[in-house]
Amino acid sequence: MTEDRTGVSPAATLAEKIEWLIQNMWPLGVPPARNNVETAAAIHTATGEDISSTTVWKLRTGRQDNPQLRTLTALANFFGVPIGYFGFPGEADPIDDDLTFKALRREVAVGVVRPEVLRALVDLSPEARWVVDEMILAAAQADRVRHRKERAAD
Repeated sequence: MTEDRTGVSPAATLAEKIEWLIQNMWPLGVPPARNNVETAAAIHTATGEDISSTTVWKLRTGRQDNPQLRTLTALANFFGVPIGYFGFPGEADPIDDDLTFKALRREVAVGVVRPEVLRALVDLSPEARWVVDEMILAAAQADRVRHRKERAAD
């Protein structure tokens, strides 16, 4: 199974897609949630949809993979993604590049990624850019493995 640039497989499960949104598309201006209770409360405050922390937990862990349309609609509205982002597990529908760029722009806006780093990347030779690409992909894979282990331990 191949992965797109976001680190989420084209055939990602609903849990993987929701976790990606929480990690990469948390709305600016909304305090980051420290747990599922705060995640549910933030979604409720922003959308008016009453989602329980148990539902958030089930969705994030894959214990629920067929939520109600209103739940998916609330998630889509909260994270600013089209409802079609959620697709269906096993369907080869990669995350839209627009979401990847939106997440990257957000990281630049909050200072996680410095604009001068992106400019420097553009100025690199193709060979040097390939080396940087490979290092980033390896670091992202190692980070995903670490996060999976942490989630499994919880």
